[in-house]
Amino acid sequence: MKFVKRTEKCGLLNSSKIGDEVILNGWVASNRNLGGLLFIDLRDRWGIAQLVIEPENFPQLAELGRTLRSEFVIWAKGVVRKRESVNTKIPTGEVEILLTDFGIINQSLLPPFEISDLTDANEELRLKYRYLDLRRNELQNNLVVRNKVYQIVHKYFYENDFMEIETPLLMKSTPEGARDFLVPSRIYKGRFYALPQSPQIYKQILMVSGFDRYIQIAKCFRDEDLRSDRQPEFTQIDCEMSFVEQDDIISIFENFIKVTWKKVLNVDLQLPFARLSYKEAMENYGSDKPDTRFDIKIKTLNTLFQNTDFQVFKQTLENNGIIAGINAKGCGNYSRKQIDTLTEFAKKYGARGLAYIKFSEGTVTGSIAKFLSEQEIQDLKTTFQVEDNDLILFISDKWTRTYTVLGALRLEIARQTGIIEQVKNKFNFLWVVDFPLFEYDETEERYVAMHHPFTSPKIEDIPLLDTNPGEVRAIAHDIVLNGVEIGGGSIRIHDADLQKKMFNLMNISEKEAEDKFGFLLTSLKYGAPPHGGIALGLDRLTMLLIGTDNIRDVIAFPKTTSGLSLMDNAPSFVDEKQLNELGIAISPNSKTM
Repeated sequence: MKFVKRTEKCGLLNSSKIGDEVILNGWVASNRNLGGLLFIDLRDRWGIAQLVIEPENFPQLAELGRTLRSEFVIWAKGVVRKRESVNTKIPTGEVEILLTDFGIINQSLLPPFEISDLTDANEELRLKYRYLDLRRNELQNNLVVRNKVYQIVHKYFYENDFMEIETPLLMKSTPEGARDFLVPSRIYKGRFYALPQSPQIYKQILMVSGFDRYIQIAKCFRDEDLRSDRQPEFTQIDCEMSFVEQDDIISIFENFIKVTWKKVLNVDLQLPFARLSYKEAMENYGSDKPDTRFDIKIKTLNTLFQNTDFQVFKQTLENNGIIAGINAKGCGNYSRKQIDTLTEFAKKYGARGLAYIKFSEGTVTGSIAKFLSEQEIQDLKTTFQVEDNDLILFISDKWTRTYTVLGALRLEIARQTGIIEQVKNKFNFLWVVDFPLFEYDETEERYVAMHHPFTSPKIEDIPLLDTNPGEVRAIAHDIVLNGVEIGGGSIRIHDADLQKKMFNLMNISEKEAEDKFGFLLTSLKYGAPPHGGIALGLDRLTMLLIGTDNIRDVIAFPKTTSGLSLMDNAPSFVDEKQLNELGIAISPNSKTM
């Protein structure tokens, strides 16, 4: 098989090469026989070059050229010349290569879908043949952007005195949150490693070891239910710093984001980013990762309805609940069917129902209009700055449920009315801080850490650990972009006694704490410095840089939303010999197709 090595890359040819003899290697993207001339589009990672065969001058080349099919791999030699018809849609559109010789390196079967950014093949088919899908310009460009982010990470953090240190992928199982992926030990039968959900404990120990500033592009694994922005394995930009306060961590990462957006998108971000407390985020936007690109804010209405005659609202107030609402501006013409659809949407987030009133041509109608006094209606007009044809939606329930449901409705109204589309090119970064340290798990009847059990309480709230743990705030920080959490971190507990107290409040016994986290607790007794950090989701970050809402678009070999790898059919069954070596038996009832 003859193979001639390239001298140029297809997508980098330009008019400066006119008159030069070049050799190209790549895949046939298309082959057009126009009678007098044969045109071949040759593709490599850098782009497409147009090749021309003149049958009159090169009859044997023309004969071979007519046998070419899409995705054949070839080498091609020829002279660069100016095109008669310039193609302004591609960077190489000013030139073409008049072929003097070429050869087929390898043939290809007929691809199961068109290798084009305009392909209409469904995602499952494209994932099964991922190696073909990755030849498409769109996905290749996505991974080029991802690679740029890698290089920015290495350079930025090196210049800021961080050390890149790898932490283990085989570690001790410490389930407290998402489920671990377990790896059985062949040598120590009946014992298991776990794949890391994050390098959290190791990076804290690195701070105890005196490395001061750690960074890693880290692979992490969580065996949890999947969504469009999640994968069972994902990549983090993982950081830890010693002798710092929260503002130091925020400053380092704000600047990293600024540098990244400038180098990848040539966008100048303004620093510092906005900050909201968890309470402000929930009460204004109904989410701890709010999309602040548009100004539909939740209004709390307990005071406005303190003398209400509407029984549902009155009961909510008697039960120390929350009455709140949003103004869906311009939606006063919604039909009953549209309102019913919104009600069903709200129920998916836990609402028991959806109250509403419409303002149209000076009249007030709606499900609760007859229960409202004139004063309440006037106060609502003022509170929501009501205009003609506005629709006010109300939820009354417990604090979390009221704001969560309204947060979801806020986003749904923005989608339905086209607001999201109008603001799609905006980048609204913000930090959410002052999270609760704990949340109460009613199923397990115990407190669990809202972030993780190594997060430090705010110093002024430490006395509340003994009297009212639910009111303790964490020194935690999440970074949010356009309603997507792209990272989170905290100042850590560096005192062994305080860490033990945290475990005790979470009903983790001393023995269980020692079994799971004993090595960390011991390390904290050997001069642990104050430290903290953050981890950014590199996959999500790249997804937002590119402007896609599908995280699989920025991962070379992703899993489906059900955790399957369609290309290699993983996870798969293994044979009995392997299981016997590991000392594992599979229950017949647990086997699935």
